[in-house]
Amino acid sequence: MRKLEIAICDDETAIQEQIKAWVVQEQQGISPKLYRSGDSLLADGTKFDIIFLDIQMEGANGIETARMLRERDEEAILIFITGIREYVFDAFEVAAFHYLLKPIEEQKFRQVFCRAVRELEKRGNQRRELLVVKTKRQNIILEKGNIYYVESRGKKVAVHTAGETIEVYSSMHGLAGQLGTGFYRCHRSYLVNMAYVAEYSHESIILSNGAYVYLAKEKYGEFVKAYMRYLRGQAAGNSI
Repeated sequence: MRKLEIAICDDETAIQEQIKAWVVQEQQGISPKLYRSGDSLLADGTKFDIIFLDIQMEGANGIETARMLRERDEEAILIFITGIREYVFDAFEVAAFHYLLKPIEEQKFRQVFCRAVRELEKRGNQRRELLVVKTKRQNIILEKGNIYYVESRGKKVAVHTAGETIEVYSSMHGLAGQLGTGFYRCHRSYLVNMAYVAEYSHESIILSNGAYVYLAKEKYGEFVKAYMRYLRGQAAGNSI
């Protein structure tokens, strides 16, 4: 696996240094970048693999910082640090991977960090699952893990990826079969990658890149069950 980019954002120097020491013990050769505020982390612009993020900080707090990271289409694994257990529920809004309560226990840190590394490895494997689609002029090979959602456009289908939108000749039904169980047909015109679901209501789904898609009212119950099954599958040995 490539060298990881890791950030530690906490306004307490002692906690920064402790987490840094534990990371270095687990992943030799890595030097985490340290930040004392969410504002300084956001200003850096580096795309990180794992971010340890304190919730209570001056300026942009951890939850606000995480929202802005998600709006920038960043997929970093977020591990929140907090001294107040109640804040943990806010972490779900921004697709947090886990949380650590202060004072941080070394054994708990190692468990969470190792799970985060395994999650990165799994994401890498998922991205290597390929999908071949046909446009007007050529066949294009896409990584399934890079697809946010698929949208019906009459006789064509628009595939929205992390970097571009591609119009292809296919049916929604055909693509749903090719993409598999990680995707859900939430509306006759939309197919979403459940890995990127950030929020949902009875009428819509918001993805982690800010995209808004419709959720058919009659499919709400079925979607919730499918999404919960998906999360349980992801949580087996990985999440909170």
